[in-house]
Amino acid sequence: MYPQTMQGRFHTYTVAETAAPIRVSGGMQIVPDYSLADAPSPKVLAIPAQMGNSPATLRWIREVTKRADVTMSVCTGAFLLAETGLLNGRAATTHHGAYRELQVRYPQVRVERGFVEDGNIASSGGLSCGIDLSLRVVARYFGNETAEQTAYNLEYQGQGWRDARLNAVYAQAAVSMPEHPLCPVCDMDVDKRLTSRYKGTRYYFCGEDHKELFDSARDKYIS
Repeated sequence: MYPQTMQGRFHTYTVAETAAPIRVSGGMQIVPDYSLADAPSPKVLAIPAQMGNSPATLRWIREVTKRADVTMSVCTGAFLLAETGLLNGRAATTHHGAYRELQVRYPQVRVERGFVEDGNIASSGGLSCGIDLSLRVVARYFGNETAEQTAYNLEYQGQGWRDARLNAVYAQAAVSMPEHPLCPVCDMDVDKRLTSRYKGTRYYFCGEDHKELFDSARDKYIS
């Protein structure tokens, strides 16, 4: 994205490894504006939740971040950003259901809550928390008054963009109970057919992928 005017306009475009159409969750299809090979270097790089982390994509993110004002991830886009190494030694966040997984997979990242700004690297929680971080970017360029007007025009009444601590509710881990067990990887509801026993306790999982993650690093997920 390129900041254009003091009225808060941005020139937005999408970039992918190739310009071929991409099928995304829900069945929608996106046609990227540019491939990695011909994309303009953005001043604001926004990394959404996605699958895959090809070497070419990682190289491109590292390179454009050198010139960007802000590189930001939304939701589990933090995993792709972490894979570049740009989050090593820095604070970051992700969707609340992925806090533990991000910390276990990338122990050099300091996982926090809500949205996080650390120099020219920023990250947000999932879904609507990305609006909070986007409003912070608007405020960075054009000030709080413009960000407030943008939120008003969006009919967005969340106040998290003013202070990340307002999203502190997600810092409270849900408690797994025998009558209502939760997945130890993401704190989500479980499929009771998926179980592992560890140190005398039976654990249940939301899906096969989280059972595999747990079984590969049990001490880390329990701690």
